Amino acid sequence: MTPPATGPHQFQLAGWISCAPFERLLNMNIMAAADGQATLTMPFLVDYAQGAGLLHGGALVSLADTAVVMAIKSLVPPQTHFATIALETKFLLPVRQGVVTAKARVVKQEGRLLQGQATVYDEENRAVMEFRSTFKIARDARIKSITSADAGDSPEGAAASGRFPLYF
Repeated sequence: MTPPATGPHQFQLAGWISCAPFERLLNMNIMAAADGQATLTMPFLVDYAQGAGLLHGGALVSLADTAVVMAIKSLVPPQTHFATIALETKFLLPVRQGVVTAKARVVKQEGRLLQGQATVYDEENRAVMEFRSTFKIARDARIKSITSADAGDSPEGAAASGRFPLYF
C-alpha cells in the first residue's frame, strides 16, 4: 500500500475568504467576514470528541484561530500571506453537543503585526472559550507557493533551489 502524500501540497481555494482543506475537515462554515470581524460555526461531530466525550479543545482553538484569520482576510489585500505567531486560550465551559459559534474581530494592527480576539459560544449562547492571537504578515506578503503553476514558485521548486519565498 502506498502511504498518503505528506506534502508539500498544492490546492486551490474557492475564494480569498473561504475554508482551506483543514477547515473543511472540521466542517467549519463562514457565516460572515467583513470589516475586521468574522463569525464561523462548527458542528460537534463524534470525530471531534476527546476521551471523556467532550468537544476536543484543539477543535475549539482551530475554530477560533480560523475565525480571526477570516476577520483579518476581510481587511488585507487578497493573497496576503500571514500566519499565527502567538495565541492564548482560556477554556470556560465544556461542550457536550451541538454547534459552536466563534465571533472574532481584529483589535489592533501595527506594521506587519495584527492582533485578534474571538469568543466561542455553545448552542445555548454561553461563552465556552476566549481566544487571543497575534499574526504576522510575511515580508514577501504575496502567496506564491500554493496555487502557482510556475515550478520555480512551487514548494518543490523552492526547496530544490534552496529558496523559500515566505519569510516572516
